[in-house]
Amino acid sequence: MALSLAACASGGNSGTPSGGTGAAAGDTGKDKKQEAITITFQNIYPDATDPKNKLLKKVVADYMAAHPNIKIELDSLNTDQQKLKLKTQAASKEVPDITVVNPSAQMKPFVDAGLFAPLNDMVEQNGLKGTFQSGILDNYSFNNNLYALPDGNNIGVVFYNKELFQQGGVEIPKTFEDMIEVVKKLKAKGIQPMVIGEKDSWTGSFLFMNILLRTNGGPNFLKDVVDKKKTFNDPAFTEAVSKFQDLVQAGAFQEGATSFDYNAGENLFKTGKAAMYYMGSWASGGIETSSVASKVGVFKFPTVGGKGNPDEFMLAPGSAFAISANSKHLKETKDFLNYFMLNFPKVAFELKGAVGLAQKVEGDFKAAGYSQTAVDILELFKSVKGGDLAFDNTMNPGTAQAHLTSIQNLFVQKKDPKDVAKEHQTAFEANNK
Repeated sequence: MALSLAACASGGNSGTPSGGTGAAAGDTGKDKKQEAITITFQNIYPDATDPKNKLLKKVVADYMAAHPNIKIELDSLNTDQQKLKLKTQAASKEVPDITVVNPSAQMKPFVDAGLFAPLNDMVEQNGLKGTFQSGILDNYSFNNNLYALPDGNNIGVVFYNKELFQQGGVEIPKTFEDMIEVVKKLKAKGIQPMVIGEKDSWTGSFLFMNILLRTNGGPNFLKDVVDKKKTFNDPAFTEAVSKFQDLVQAGAFQEGATSFDYNAGENLFKTGKAAMYYMGSWASGGIETSSVASKVGVFKFPTVGGKGNPDEFMLAPGSAFAISANSKHLKETKDFLNYFMLNFPKVAFELKGAVGLAQKVEGDFKAAGYSQTAVDILELFKSVKGGDLAFDNTMNPGTAQAHLTSIQNLFVQKKDPKDVAKEHQTAFEANNK
């Protein structure tokens, strides 16, 4: 999949409020009174400091200004809250007009249940399909039907505060073992080494999976488990658990990490209260507009025990927007989402939030005032030699939930890696009968 976000063709986005294409986009000037329509838009942009939150509000406001009879009702939640709410809504077949899903294995149960409308017809309008990076839409397609449009295409990186590194007398770690030593030195100087928002359990999993990518000597550990070539009892997995616990036990993370949600954890880094933050490159948007923007650098996750290639990353095809198959206003909802996605890259670029988009981005990032960190991340995209998808984008929901709980527990209790492996293997076998 193409991961470079260098300047390229924009795919025909006019950027004007009249960019919609369906019937709802047409006859606002007619004398006859139009039907009042409300479209519910569930999203995961609740943080007002995130450029995507500002993007959401701007594009929605522009659309409603051009379509006075249409109200876009926002339901903004953090990731774990949204996932839980959507499961409840799906069980009662009351999915919002637009909701958020993750790719591949995570969205398959919703597709199998017939809850999402195919979007093939919509993406052919106004050249919308051509705005996406090559291959990215495959992660949201089943049986030749496209069911969701992604907001991002990212990689896992380590953000670091250069000023705090200097105060702590440490340098960028070249190996995981170096990282442990950096943690210890920073902690000894009274500097918080790392932060995480582990109340949203996917954050710890995302970090753990990068360690597993290294201890396995490369990608596809989970694929090998699914194909019955390996089990979770494999030494690569138990070593990853052991190394992950080394990081926790060294005091890398803030006290009570499991009580901090994603936004709260990230805000500790954005306000200069921690030296390192492992996250997807999408986090650069919020960091870009924070008080520490000029102090932040980025580096690749290092080798672990001499294993792995730093040019192999955790790959993160983003969360994506899907439309309910039972929407009462399907035509108008498609028209709005088409408009939203056509304007997404342009407005994201203007708001300093265009690093790691699933769509092609037109513009000179440096000339537009993006930080050196953003420019460095764009360079990292060019070095990608492959990698792995997140655990819950690879495994079925039952196994994934057991994994998320198991890894989250390691933040509060040290466990024998073999017992953690057994928990995973038991869950995998129970959910794959």
